[in-house]
Amino acid sequence: MCAKRNEAERLFELTKYERELWDKGIVVCGMDEVGRGPLAGPVVTCCVVMPSEPLIEGVNDSKKLSEKKREQLYDKIREHALAVGFGICDEKVIDELNILNATKRAFAEAYRNMGMECGAALIDAVDGLDIPCRKIPIIHGDALSYSIACASILAKVERDRYMVKMDEEYPGYGFARNKGYGTAEHIKALKEIGPCEIHRRSFIKNFTTHEEE
Repeated sequence: MCAKRNEAERLFELTKYERELWDKGIVVCGMDEVGRGPLAGPVVTCCVVMPSEPLIEGVNDSKKLSEKKREQLYDKIREHALAVGFGICDEKVIDELNILNATKRAFAEAYRNMGMECGAALIDAVDGLDIPCRKIPIIHGDALSYSIACASILAKVERDRYMVKMDEEYPGYGFARNKGYGTAEHIKALKEIGPCEIHRRSFIKNFTTHEEE
């Protein structure tokens, strides 16, 4: 009983930003991204509208959750969400625009794909997005906002699943384990066999001596 009460209190605190808007009748979406730092693969964003109840136990910043827990919460969030949209910018767009601008483009795409008009968007840190509603950037928002935490879980699982598939297509880099991040295993493979199609050329200049075509 005590654990249940503590979780309810945690979720109440985690919805502080949402409740200020819900109480005014404002439709709120949470937005987050995954994949700004990796050497390979896309940046993935998510925009999600969650109901005020029920609140899903265990929702938290995706980085604080195990892979198994994220997968479990992914299904629950998709089940209860009022609307979900994803945005993806691949390595070619990242190389062309730079990672910040590619991330902003992916955020705008996620909002459009959500297909619901919102009065406010709670966003993890990023400002200056081209979306047609009030924008509220929150530093460390995935740890402070329920809606952003839900978006972070959905985006993380979507991207991780994609990178597992890429591990089958481009073996040797350990994508299923490192998800494209610059681990020792990944950097060693880059130096030995060079980049593959999904590597970000603007990110790997210091890790490979292979000539580009």
